[in-house]
Amino acid sequence: MGSVVRLPVTGNALAPERRAGRLLKRLLGAADMRTFAVQVADFLDAEGLTGILVGWRGNATPLRAHDATAVRAGDVALADLALATDGWALDESRQRVACAIHQGAGDEGFGLICDGSAASREHVEDLCELLGPLAETMFEKCRMADSMHQLEKSEQLQSALFTIADMASSDMELGAMLRALHAIVGRFMYADNFYIALFDEQQDALRFIYLKDTTDPLVRDANEFIPMAEMAGGLTWHLIRDGKPLMGSPEDIRGQVSGPTREIGMECFDWLGVPAIVGDKVRGVLVVQSYIKRPRYTAADQALLTYVGSHILTAVDRKLAQEELETRVQQRTEELQRSVLIQKALFRIAELSHTTAHLDEFYGAVHRVVGEFLDARNFYIAMLSDDGSTVHFPYFVDQFGSTAQARPAGIGVTEFGMRHGKPLLLDMRDASTIEWIAALERSGELLITGRDCVAWFGVPLVVGERAVGLLAVQSYTDGVGFTERDCELLTFISYQIANGLERQRAAAELLHAYADLERRVAARTVELSEQISVRERIEQRLKHQVLHDSLTGLPNRAYLREQLVWAMSQRSRDSAFSFAVLFVDLDRFKVINDSVGHLVGDALLQEVGSRLSRCVRGGRDMVSRLGGDEFAIYMEVDATDGCVRMAQRVLDSLREPVRVEGKELFTGASVGIAMCAPHYSSPEDILRDADIAMYRAKSGGRHRYELFDTRLHDQALTLLETESDLRRGATRQEFLPYFQPIVRLKDGSIVGYEALMRWNHPEKGILAPGAFLHVAEASGMMETLDWHIFEHAMRVIPKLLAPGQYVNLNFSARHFRSPDIDERFIALINECGVKPGQVRIEVTEGALLENPEQIGAVFRRLHERGVEIALDDFGTGYSSLSYLHRFNMHTLKIDRSFIGDLQANEQRSSTAIVRAIMALSSSQGMEVVAEGIETEEQRAALLSLGCTLGQGYFFARPQSLESLLAAR
Repeated sequence: MGSVVRLPVTGNALAPERRAGRLLKRLLGAADMRTFAVQVADFLDAEGLTGILVGWRGNATPLRAHDATAVRAGDVALADLALATDGWALDESRQRVACAIHQGAGDEGFGLICDGSAASREHVEDLCELLGPLAETMFEKCRMADSMHQLEKSEQLQSALFTIADMASSDMELGAMLRALHAIVGRFMYADNFYIALFDEQQDALRFIYLKDTTDPLVRDANEFIPMAEMAGGLTWHLIRDGKPLMGSPEDIRGQVSGPTREIGMECFDWLGVPAIVGDKVRGVLVVQSYIKRPRYTAADQALLTYVGSHILTAVDRKLAQEELETRVQQRTEELQRSVLIQKALFRIAELSHTTAHLDEFYGAVHRVVGEFLDARNFYIAMLSDDGSTVHFPYFVDQFGSTAQARPAGIGVTEFGMRHGKPLLLDMRDASTIEWIAALERSGELLITGRDCVAWFGVPLVVGERAVGLLAVQSYTDGVGFTERDCELLTFISYQIANGLERQRAAAELLHAYADLERRVAARTVELSEQISVRERIEQRLKHQVLHDSLTGLPNRAYLREQLVWAMSQRSRDSAFSFAVLFVDLDRFKVINDSVGHLVGDALLQEVGSRLSRCVRGGRDMVSRLGGDEFAIYMEVDATDGCVRMAQRVLDSLREPVRVEGKELFTGASVGIAMCAPHYSSPEDILRDADIAMYRAKSGGRHRYELFDTRLHDQALTLLETESDLRRGATRQEFLPYFQPIVRLKDGSIVGYEALMRWNHPEKGILAPGAFLHVAEASGMMETLDWHIFEHAMRVIPKLLAPGQYVNLNFSARHFRSPDIDERFIALINECGVKPGQVRIEVTEGALLENPEQIGAVFRRLHERGVEIALDDFGTGYSSLSYLHRFNMHTLKIDRSFIGDLQANEQRSSTAIVRAIMALSSSQGMEVVAEGIETEEQRAALLSLGCTLGQGYFFARPQSLESLLAAR
């Protein structure tokens, strides 16, 4: 082809508008992309292009051409180059060009390859630009057609699923439903040969509930369970075992399964099977197959069968469950009806055993009842004499008129049944039964006599643990026998007959026993009357013990609770009724108990109970002991001032000393008062609030009373919430140290830091110790929190301290109750890689009072390891000089209370105290640090008094490690 493309010109060329309209009509009328591409190739050929190849590709579809034979070597590479270079590419060696007509989203595209050169680019691109919108429209048209097709299939599938669901809930018979399900599957794929099999995991067996095959003569019973072992290696077996779909020819499927295969039935051309899985277990399979050559099953067929299959299995399960339920209901109904009839019969027999005067009448009535349920034309009852030597027949009916006479006990079948004491069913037509009888006859255990019968059934009549007789039926007619259900019925009846016989036998003995019983009852009545009187006295005493305190004799908590329940009920009926509870707790009782002993403490409690009883009004108030040193007073009141006067009387009654064993004991009490209110729903609520008020009185100075209000309850809830938050915070490591510098007063240079606890609360932010420290100490969590701070502070010492600096850690008194606190502390220092000289501990004077000997030994061991001790808040406690010498203190920290009013060149009381502390520390060779410095005047005054070290807000507030490091 030359370098310039010439378009043909005819003499009757249409106007451009008409040509464009015809082009649009012809191209847009194409049914699919292939037709469109062929028509585009025809158009381009008419426009003079040669060597035309029109190609297209949709999203997720391969590249296709309008004519596969027109593809030349190198065309595909040239097309890829055009896509990568702005839609145009030229192969000069082959004189071939490629140009994009339309490029859509993703991989979608439409283009052409033809003969040409660089000179033909403009003409080719003009034609492509003309065709571009048409190609884009054609892609959109095909997408819409595909969407419509998918929508139609979805609607058909949805309709099929609705039909399946309707069939599952309808009264359609299972076989008809399965045929209808087959027809539904046939709408979507070739399914002339189709079967459904259910898998029973417990039996490891398959049940082919539906099988339709046009070629294979193999037949499966829909109710038969075929063991999987018989199906081993078959395609259905692999489908169950592997639990994944299989599709293709038998040869293809052999490469899809986990083991060898074998043919079961006729070999097919194409096969598709899907497992129906519920949870993680295979419940069944659905299979379609073809014996003729036809388009093979596709992945879409597999997905559709899997989707529809789950619904089909659900419908089948529901229908099977429905039919099984109906069958069970029918069986159960029949059993219930039979049970009702049997129960009525048993009631009749039981009634007869009471009402019939003679045994002959009783036996005849029993025979008639038995005849209602089984063939009892031949019926007899045999009884064994008391000594077991004779068998007689009180009732005997035989269809041939035979009779039975009493005889010595032998080895007949009647005696055999009584001897073994169990029901015995003999079917004389059964070979195994005949052989069993023959073996017994040869051994001499059994001898069959009398007329030959077809079946015999006997049930022993057991009284106590001894067989006293036998009830038997027998048949001489072929086809008339006895079943296990007959055995069950006759066994029940034998119980009633045995009971009736025993009842009549016992009746005589009962008459003799009545007279003796009446005599014994009269004597026993007198004896019981005396025992009842004793028991009533014991019950009264036990009731008193249960409701009263054994030490003081006062009502106990249980008694008080009953009283409060009554009072709250009374108030609910009469709003004018009012009462109060006073919770009384003795002050310093533990000190008294520990110092003079529990016997003296018990005597004190008895005296306190006596004094409280004298304070109350008889009939309207009640004193009770709740336990330990806690008492409560219930009182009916008209106004609040009444219970306040009662509380004051209680306090006054305990002012006088109690004399016990020559000792004068002084005690007081803290009293909490709770008035009744509508919101109280239980006695525990009002006792709780009185207890809260008592603790408020105790914390307010002891030997006083406090009235409960909602503020106290809120405080208690806040305290409980804070304690819970503390425990969660300790678990989540929310406590961290803030560091306040200790500086030289002369130039402000830092010599060390004091680590101060802060709580990084997730909701309230950073909290100072004042917000939570009292709760931590009261709840016993202080030591745990301190150790969190110790560990955290020591781990950051390498980042925080410069050479020669140190960190002070605050120790509470509770730490020194552990004699090995120094070993644990030194172990922590070593673990964190900190030098002992970089850590100092601070203690308050109060901490030294608990156990001076043990604390002194701990301080000496710490000093020997290089850890120095600082005495905090000096001057606010005992300020004992002996402590300074005895405990070998390294540093004194002057409390902030002496620093607040210091001014340079002024003489005040605090100035004299600070001067004395400085002189004292100088004489002991101790370092002094002033706390709480906030002004320049305080710094100057301390310098003038000879103090060189200090800390306070004047120099820096406590800061986090991150803030300190950021400020450097």
